[in-house]
Amino acid sequence: MLSDDELLRYSRQILLPQIDIDGQLRIQAGRVLVIGLGGLGSPVALYLAAAGVGELHLADFDSVDLTNLQRQVIHDSQSVGQGKVDSAMARLAALNPHVHLVPLRQALDADSLAAAVAAVDVVVDCCDNFATRTAVNAACVASGTPLVSGAAIRLEGQLSVFDPRDAQSPCYHCLYGAGSEEELTCSEAGVVGPLVGLVGSLQALETLKLLAGFGTPLVGRLLLVDALGSRFRELRVKRDPQCAVCGTRHE
Repeated sequence: MLSDDELLRYSRQILLPQIDIDGQLRIQAGRVLVIGLGGLGSPVALYLAAAGVGELHLADFDSVDLTNLQRQVIHDSQSVGQGKVDSAMARLAALNPHVHLVPLRQALDADSLAAAVAAVDVVVDCCDNFATRTAVNAACVASGTPLVSGAAIRLEGQLSVFDPRDAQSPCYHCLYGAGSEEELTCSEAGVVGPLVGLVGSLQALETLKLLAGFGTPLVGRLLLVDALGSRFRELRVKRDPQCAVCGTRHE
């Protein structure tokens, strides 16, 4: 049940008929794994905590660097040198003491990643490298856990939802396969802060839709963000029946 404090805290979203009390209770019962507490993970964790998600599992093995602060808004100048998980937990606990925070401070290997994914209802991929994204996708397919995937670099962003529970849903590998030969990072190519804030906020929204069961998640659709021209474009993405990761899942 929701306490009087929680009813008041979440009143603005409870007012929405798409959420209401029942939706808020589903959000409260939800468990979400956020992988990466950088530019994307910052708004994801902040908005999910503010919305009242019951458990936030926070995974990051990195420490806060001064160069992070231009875009990783969950951290501040006093956090420099501190582990990102610890910095984020302090901020989130101050924001909403009702949320249970589960720290994952070490790099996740195959076994620990599988266990971390199986322990939650939704995974939000906010990492910054292709190898981690493919590993997270494989773990989500294996456990049947929905994956909210986002990325941003330079002045371009993208977002999609992959839901193994849906027989028609593609997975990350259906879309990207083995990836490209060259992979740039933000430290090499740069990125504008509000862009990762925008993509991360959309990831948080998609996560709440999955937990509370309202709206139409971005399953089978890839949302492309052009920050330079302030344009959004949507592409349809079909499941590959020959996909090496999810191709035999629904047979």
